[in-house]
Amino acid sequence: MSGWNKNVLSNWFAVARSERLMGKPIAVTVLDRHIALVRFKTGNIAAFEDRCPHRQMPLSQGRLTSKGLTCSYHGWTFDSDGRCALVPGMSANECRPDVGIRTYEAKEIDGLIWIRLATNGMKAPPTMVDECHSEARRFLWQSVWHANIVDAIENFLDPLHTHLVHPGLVRNDSKRRRVEAVLSVTEEGFCVDYQGPKDQTGILYRLFESSRISEKAYFAGAGSAQIEYCYENGSEIRITLHFTPESVNRTHVFASLHVKKRFAPKWAVRLFVWPFLKKVARQDAHILKLQSENMSRFPNARNASSKLDFIRPYLEEIWRENEHIDFPGEAKRIELYL
Repeated sequence: MSGWNKNVLSNWFAVARSERLMGKPIAVTVLDRHIALVRFKTGNIAAFEDRCPHRQMPLSQGRLTSKGLTCSYHGWTFDSDGRCALVPGMSANECRPDVGIRTYEAKEIDGLIWIRLATNGMKAPPTMVDECHSEARRFLWQSVWHANIVDAIENFLDPLHTHLVHPGLVRNDSKRRRVEAVLSVTEEGFCVDYQGPKDQTGILYRLFESSRISEKAYFAGAGSAQIEYCYENGSEIRITLHFTPESVNRTHVFASLHVKKRFAPKWAVRLFVWPFLKKVARQDAHILKLQSENMSRFPNARNASSKLDFIRPYLEEIWRENEHIDFPGEAKRIELYL
C-alpha cells in the first residue's frame, strides 16, 4: 500500500455484488489485501483473510459445511467469528489448536457487499448508499479499470473530459456554455453544484431526459461518487459509482442507476439506455488505461493543473500519503465552460 494514506482503511469499500456470493466462497482483493467472502447458511456474511493458518491454503477455494468454512487441503474448519471449529483426524476429546483467521467487518446494502479493513472507523458506508433504495435501482454493473483510484474517481467527477472522450454522447465540444461550479465541503466529502444551463448537448440527454432543475456531483468516504439530476416534473436520476482499489493501478468499479418518480422500467433501461452507458464506460476505461500505461513510461513526471482541476486536490488529500490541503470554510466557485 506504498504511497497511500493509511486513513483510508477506516472507510467502507464495495467488494462484490450480492448475487455473486451464494453457496461458495469468493476471493476479492482490496488495497492489496486478499480476502475470502462467505455467506453462511443463516444468510450472514463474513469476510476472512484468505489463508488457512494451518498450511496457508486460500480459504476462498474451500467449501461451506455445517460447521463453517472448511479448507480444501486438510479440512480445518472455521466458524463465522474465524475460530477453529474442527480439525479432521483429531480425537474429539483433544484440544483443538488455539488459532483463528483474521476477520473484517462486512455489510450488505442495496445489492452490494461492503467491507472495512480497519477494526474501527466509519460506522457505515456513505449516506448516499442508504438513500439509493433497491426498488429505484435499474441496474447494477461491475467492471475493472486499469487505473489508479485517484485517476478513476477524477475521471467520473470531471465533466471537462466528456466533450472529447464521449463526443456527441454526453457533450459537444463546439457547443460549450458558461457554468459556475460551486464546491462545498460536506461531513462525508464534498458536493459540486453546477449552476447555469442544466441540459446537456449530447444524445443521451436528448433521447432520455427532460428539463432539469439541478445537476450535482457528490463524493463521500474514500471511494463513493454520485451524479444527481433533478427534473422539473419532480423526478430524479442518480448515477453512482463505488471505486475499490485492488492494487495501485487496478481499480474495481461498481456502478448503479437509480430512478425516482420517472417512467423507466428495468427492461426499457436495459434495452434502450444501457447500450449508450456501456459505450461511455468503455470509452472511460480505454482512456484511463492509456493514461496509466503512459504514466508508467514517465514515472517521474508530475501533473500540470489549472483552476479547472478543482476536484483533484480533495482526492489527493484522501488517498496520498503526506498530502495535505486546507479545505475552505466557504463554498469555492469556479467558472468553466461546459
